[in-house]
Amino acid sequence: MTLKDKVVVIMGASSGIGEATANLLAKSGAKLTIAARRMNRLEKIVQNNTGAEILPVEADVSKSDEVQNVIDKTVGKYGRVDVMFNNAGIMPVNNLDAIAREEWQNIMDINVKGVLNGIASVLPVMKKQQSGHIITTSSVLGYEVLPGYAAYSGSKYAVRAIMEGLRQEERANNIKTTVIAPGTVQTELFKSINNKDIREQLESLKDLPGADMQALQPEEIAEAVAFVINTPKNMAVNEMVIRPTGQEV
Repeated sequence: MTLKDKVVVIMGASSGIGEATANLLAKSGAKLTIAARRMNRLEKIVQNNTGAEILPVEADVSKSDEVQNVIDKTVGKYGRVDVMFNNAGIMPVNNLDAIAREEWQNIMDINVKGVLNGIASVLPVMKKQQSGHIITTSSVLGYEVLPGYAAYSGSKYAVRAIMEGLRQEERANNIKTTVIAPGTVQTELFKSINNKDIREQLESLKDLPGADMQALQPEEIAEAVAFVINTPKNMAVNEMVIRPTGQEV
Protein backbone atom coordinates (compact mmCIF):
# COMPACT_ATOMS: atom_id res chain seq x y z
CA MET A 1 0.00 0.00 0.00
CA THR A 2 1.07 3.59 -0.50
CA LEU A 3 -0.10 7.07 0.48
CA LYS A 4 1.05 8.54 -2.83
CA ASP A 5 -1.80 10.11 -4.83
CA LYS A 6 -4.39 9.37 -2.12
CA VAL A 7 -6.90 12.23 -2.08
CA VAL A 8 -7.29 13.28 1.55
CA VAL A 9 -9.46 16.04 3.01
CA ILE A 10 -8.39 17.29 6.45
CA MET A 11 -10.85 19.40 8.41
CA GLY A 12 -9.35 21.36 11.29
CA ALA A 13 -6.00 21.43 9.51
CA SER A 14 -4.61 24.77 10.68
CA SER A 15 -2.79 23.52 13.79
CA GLY A 16 -2.03 20.55 16.01
CA ILE A 17 -2.93 17.09 14.76
CA GLY A 18 -4.46 18.41 11.54
CA GLU A 19 -1.38 20.42 10.61
CA ALA A 20 0.98 17.57 11.51
CA THR A 21 -1.07 15.13 9.43
CA ALA A 22 -1.08 17.52 6.48
CA ASN A 23 2.70 17.86 6.63
CA LEU A 24 3.26 14.11 6.88
CA LEU A 25 0.86 13.19 4.08
CA ALA A 26 2.20 15.95 1.83
CA LYS A 27 5.70 14.50 2.19
CA SER A 28 4.27 11.07 1.35
CA GLY A 29 2.85 12.28 -1.96
CA ALA A 30 -0.83 12.47 -1.05
CA LYS A 31 -3.12 14.98 -2.75
CA LEU A 32 -4.58 17.16 -0.02
CA THR A 33 -7.40 19.54 0.68
CA ILE A 34 -6.85 21.31 3.99
CA ALA A 35 -9.66 23.26 5.61
CA ALA A 36 -10.07 25.45 8.69
CA ARG A 37 -11.29 28.89 9.70
CA ARG A 38 -7.78 30.42 9.68
CA MET A 39 -6.85 30.74 6.02
CA ASN A 40 -3.49 32.34 6.82
CA ARG A 41 -2.45 29.22 8.74
CA LEU A 42 -3.50 27.00 5.84
CA GLU A 43 -1.51 29.07 3.37
CA LYS A 44 1.55 28.69 5.59
CA ILE A 45 1.22 24.90 5.40
CA VAL A 46 1.12 25.16 1.62
CA GLN A 47 4.25 27.33 1.63
CA ASN A 48 6.07 24.88 3.91
CA ASN A 49 5.37 21.97 1.55
CA THR A 50 6.74 23.22 -1.76
CA GLY A 51 5.90 20.89 -4.63
CA ALA A 52 3.07 19.10 -2.84
CA GLU A 53 -0.49 19.17 -4.20
CA ILE A 54 -2.43 21.03 -1.50
CA LEU A 55 -5.71 22.90 -1.88
CA PRO A 56 -6.46 25.25 1.05
CA VAL A 57 -10.13 26.08 1.67
CA GLU A 58 -11.52 28.31 4.42
CA ALA A 59 -14.36 26.59 6.27
CA ASP A 60 -16.19 26.49 9.58
CA VAL A 61 -17.22 22.88 10.26
CA SER A 62 -20.39 23.98 12.06
CA LYS A 63 -21.71 25.41 8.75
CA SER A 64 -22.89 22.69 6.40
CA ASP A 65 -22.62 24.81 3.25
CA GLU A 66 -18.97 25.61 3.96
CA VAL A 67 -18.10 21.95 4.54
CA GLN A 68 -19.95 21.02 1.35
CA ASN A 69 -17.89 23.62 -0.50
CA VAL A 70 -14.71 21.88 0.71
CA ILE A 71 -15.84 18.58 -0.78
CA ASP A 72 -17.10 20.17 -3.99
CA LYS A 73 -13.78 21.91 -4.55
CA THR A 74 -11.88 18.70 -3.79
CA VAL A 75 -13.88 16.70 -6.33
CA GLY A 76 -13.53 19.54 -8.82
CA LYS A 77 -9.74 19.51 -8.48
CA TYR A 78 -8.93 15.84 -7.92
CA GLY A 79 -12.00 13.98 -9.20
CA ARG A 80 -12.58 11.94 -6.05
CA VAL A 81 -12.18 11.77 -2.25
CA ASP A 82 -10.36 8.79 -0.80
CA VAL A 83 -10.19 9.94 2.82
CA MET A 84 -12.13 12.43 4.93
CA PHE A 85 -10.45 13.32 8.25
CA ASN A 86 -12.90 15.05 10.60
CA ASN A 87 -10.38 16.55 12.99
CA ALA A 88 -11.78 19.93 14.07
CA GLY A 89 -12.62 20.16 17.76
CA ILE A 90 -12.71 22.31 20.88
CA MET A 91 -12.39 21.45 24.57
CA PRO A 92 -13.98 23.97 26.93
CA VAL A 93 -13.73 22.55 30.46
CA ASN A 94 -16.14 23.44 33.25
CA ASN A 95 -18.24 21.75 35.88
CA LEU A 96 -21.88 21.49 34.90
CA ASP A 97 -22.88 23.85 37.70
CA ALA A 98 -21.09 26.64 35.82
CA ILE A 99 -24.15 26.55 33.53
CA ALA A 100 -21.93 27.39 30.56
CA ARG A 101 -24.68 27.24 27.95
CA GLU A 102 -22.69 28.98 25.23
CA GLU A 103 -19.82 26.52 25.71
CA TRP A 104 -22.21 23.60 25.50
CA GLN A 105 -23.63 24.92 22.25
CA ASN A 106 -20.17 25.43 20.76
CA ILE A 107 -19.09 21.94 21.79
CA MET A 108 -22.11 20.41 20.08
CA ASP A 109 -21.78 22.60 16.99
CA ILE A 110 -18.11 21.82 16.37
CA ASN A 111 -17.42 18.42 17.96
CA VAL A 112 -20.67 16.71 16.96
CA LYS A 113 -22.45 18.71 14.25
CA GLY A 114 -19.08 19.33 12.57
CA VAL A 115 -18.54 15.57 12.26
CA LEU A 116 -22.06 15.05 10.92
CA ASN A 117 -21.54 17.85 8.39
CA GLY A 118 -18.33 16.18 7.22
CA ILE A 119 -20.04 12.81 6.83
CA ALA A 120 -23.05 14.30 5.06
CA SER A 121 -20.88 16.16 2.56
CA VAL A 122 -18.55 13.33 1.60
CA LEU A 123 -20.80 10.28 1.87
CA PRO A 124 -22.58 10.70 -1.50
CA VAL A 125 -19.19 10.95 -3.22
CA MET A 126 -17.84 7.84 -1.54
CA LYS A 127 -21.01 5.84 -2.16
CA LYS A 128 -20.81 6.71 -5.84
CA GLN A 129 -17.14 5.65 -5.86
CA GLN A 130 -18.00 2.51 -3.87
CA SER A 131 -14.95 3.24 -1.75
CA GLY A 132 -13.67 5.66 0.85
CA HIS A 133 -12.43 6.12 4.38
CA ILE A 134 -13.87 8.45 7.02
CA ILE A 135 -11.66 9.17 10.04
CA THR A 136 -12.76 11.19 13.05
CA THR A 137 -10.78 12.46 16.02
CA SER A 138 -12.37 11.51 19.33
CA SER A 139 -10.56 11.30 22.69
CA VAL A 140 -9.84 8.95 25.56
CA LEU A 141 -12.58 11.03 27.19
CA GLY A 142 -14.94 9.39 24.74
CA TYR A 143 -14.34 6.29 26.86
CA GLU A 144 -13.95 7.85 30.31
CA VAL A 145 -15.67 10.71 32.16
CA LEU A 146 -13.91 13.06 34.59
CA PRO A 147 -15.26 15.90 36.73
CA GLY A 148 -15.33 19.08 34.68
CA TYR A 149 -15.30 17.24 31.37
CA ALA A 150 -18.91 16.00 31.21
CA ALA A 151 -20.01 18.07 28.22
CA TYR A 152 -16.78 17.44 26.32
CA SER A 153 -16.92 13.71 27.06
CA GLY A 154 -20.54 13.67 25.96
CA SER A 155 -19.55 15.06 22.58
CA LYS A 156 -16.81 12.47 22.17
CA TYR A 157 -19.07 9.58 23.22
CA ALA A 158 -21.47 10.86 20.56
CA VAL A 159 -18.72 10.77 17.95
CA ARG A 160 -18.05 7.10 18.72
CA ALA A 161 -21.75 6.26 18.40
CA ILE A 162 -22.06 8.15 15.11
CA MET A 163 -18.98 6.46 13.66
CA GLU A 164 -20.11 2.99 14.73
CA GLY A 165 -23.49 3.61 13.10
CA LEU A 166 -21.73 4.80 9.95
CA ARG A 167 -19.58 1.67 9.91
CA GLN A 168 -22.61 -0.59 10.06
CA GLU A 169 -24.60 1.38 7.50
CA GLU A 170 -21.86 1.78 4.88
CA ARG A 171 -19.69 -1.35 5.20
CA ALA A 172 -21.36 -2.88 2.12
CA ASN A 173 -20.28 0.20 0.12
CA ASN A 174 -16.61 -0.45 0.97
CA ILE A 175 -16.46 2.68 3.13
CA LYS A 176 -14.07 2.29 6.05
CA THR A 177 -14.41 4.15 9.35
CA THR A 178 -11.83 4.94 12.01
CA VAL A 179 -12.07 6.72 15.35
CA ILE A 180 -8.72 8.12 16.52
CA ALA A 181 -8.89 8.63 20.28
CA PRO A 182 -5.79 10.37 21.67
CA GLY A 183 -4.93 11.02 25.26
CA THR A 184 -3.15 14.27 26.11
CA VAL A 185 -1.51 15.85 23.06
CA GLN A 186 0.49 19.06 23.09
CA THR A 187 -1.71 21.17 20.79
CA GLU A 188 -3.60 24.46 20.87
CA LEU A 189 -6.71 22.65 22.13
CA PHE A 190 -6.10 23.95 25.66
CA LYS A 191 -6.62 27.48 24.32
CA SER A 192 -10.32 26.67 23.82
CA ILE A 193 -10.71 26.35 27.61
CA ASN A 194 -12.39 29.53 28.83
CA ASN A 195 -11.92 28.79 32.52
CA LYS A 196 -8.59 30.58 33.13
CA ASP A 197 -7.62 28.66 36.27
CA ILE A 198 -8.17 25.26 34.66
CA ARG A 199 -6.42 26.31 31.45
CA GLU A 200 -3.32 27.54 33.26
CA GLN A 201 -3.26 24.46 35.48
CA LEU A 202 -3.34 22.10 32.51
CA GLU A 203 -0.77 24.11 30.55
CA SER A 204 1.62 24.07 33.53
CA LEU A 205 1.72 20.27 33.54
CA LYS A 206 4.12 20.28 30.59
CA ASP A 207 6.82 21.80 32.81
CA LEU A 208 6.69 19.09 35.49
CA PRO A 209 9.32 16.34 35.77
CA GLY A 210 8.38 13.36 33.58
CA ALA A 211 6.02 15.47 31.47
CA ASP A 212 7.39 13.87 28.29
CA MET A 213 5.74 10.60 29.34
CA GLN A 214 2.42 12.33 30.10
CA ALA A 215 1.75 13.88 26.69
CA LEU A 216 2.10 13.06 23.02
CA GLN A 217 3.14 15.27 20.13
CA PRO A 218 0.82 15.98 17.17
CA GLU A 219 3.31 14.31 14.83
CA GLU A 220 2.90 11.05 16.73
CA ILE A 221 -0.86 11.07 16.19
CA ALA A 222 -0.28 11.95 12.53
CA GLU A 223 1.75 8.74 12.20
CA ALA A 224 -1.25 6.80 13.49
CA VAL A 225 -3.55 8.51 10.98
CA ALA A 226 -1.15 7.67 8.15
CA PHE A 227 -1.06 4.04 9.34
CA VAL A 228 -4.83 3.57 9.23
CA ILE A 229 -5.08 5.26 5.83
CA ASN A 230 -2.41 2.92 4.50
CA THR A 231 -4.24 -0.31 5.41
CA PRO A 232 -5.45 -2.68 2.65
CA LYS A 233 -8.96 -2.28 1.22
CA ASN A 234 -10.26 -5.29 3.14
CA MET A 235 -8.88 -4.07 6.50
CA ALA A 236 -10.41 -1.33 8.63
CA VAL A 237 -9.00 -0.18 11.96
CA ASN A 238 -12.29 0.98 13.46
CA GLU A 239 -10.99 2.44 16.73
CA MET A 240 -7.50 3.40 17.86
CA VAL A 241 -6.89 4.64 21.43
CA ILE A 242 -3.49 6.29 21.78
CA ARG A 243 -2.38 7.26 25.28
CA PRO A 244 0.91 8.68 26.51
CA THR A 245 2.67 5.85 28.33
CA GLY A 246 2.46 7.66 31.66
CA GLN A 247 -1.17 8.80 31.44
CA GLU A 248 -3.47 7.29 34.06
CA VAL A 249 -6.92 7.90 32.51
